[in-house]
Amino acid sequence: MEAAHFIFWEALKVVCLALLGLLGAKAVASLWLLPREDGLRKPKGVQFSLYAVMAALCGLGAWNVGFDTAAEVYYWGSESYMSKGQTGEAYLDALRAVELRPGNLSYWRALAQSKLYARQFDSLLADRPAFQHLSGGALDENDEYRFALCHFYLGHYPQVIQMADQLIGQNRGYAAPYILRGMSLIAEKNYPEAERTFLSVLQLYPGNQAAVEGLAHVYFLTGQRRRAVAVLNETGKFSFPADVRKRFEALKGLYAQ
Repeated sequence: MEAAHFIFWEALKVVCLALLGLLGAKAVASLWLLPREDGLRKPKGVQFSLYAVMAALCGLGAWNVGFDTAAEVYYWGSESYMSKGQTGEAYLDALRAVELRPGNLSYWRALAQSKLYARQFDSLLADRPAFQHLSGGALDENDEYRFALCHFYLGHYPQVIQMADQLIGQNRGYAAPYILRGMSLIAEKNYPEAERTFLSVLQLYPGNQAAVEGLAHVYFLTGQRRRAVAVLNETGKFSFPADVRKRFEALKGLYAQ
């Protein structure tokens, strides 16, 4: 649907440019059909100048349409490469799209996604001012979470917890910040608070895999192996894919040793 909208609007721009160019040329030509009171001929230089101005304006419009189209094609290419796991190619295409049209937030998000998968965390954090500018100061929760994730991988756990608390305060139904908060608390060895965080997620989403594994891991790290296994056993009440079930069984074997 997004691609169809883009094609429609770009085609409309081209049609409008063609019509404006045609009407402009016709209007300039009609000036020379009007009679002059002094009987003198109109200077051709003026006519050529007006035609040149019209041509320049149409050329500028076509140049703009060309840049928009090229940027969008690079953006689509980046999305396609990312879906195939070709993160290097996705990064290059997203970067080209941003370079052509730095005012488009969608292109920055595609670039951010590719940087995240390429583990370019510092580089992605350096892009935060651009996101804030294009978002009007307040970031979208998914963009903010992406930056929090970068801080997590860089080991900035207090900052991650602060950002996660802000996200949770804005949307208590958004599970991802809870998980990131709990994992950061584990890294800080604040196990009681990590336990409360994972339990909060499971109260909202009992079938959340990351919360199940996080809570079981907290119990394992605090020497409560039976409770860790019990958490995994509780998952039998819910529907999980076969590969997730297999992972739970492997964890139960590990925690039961």
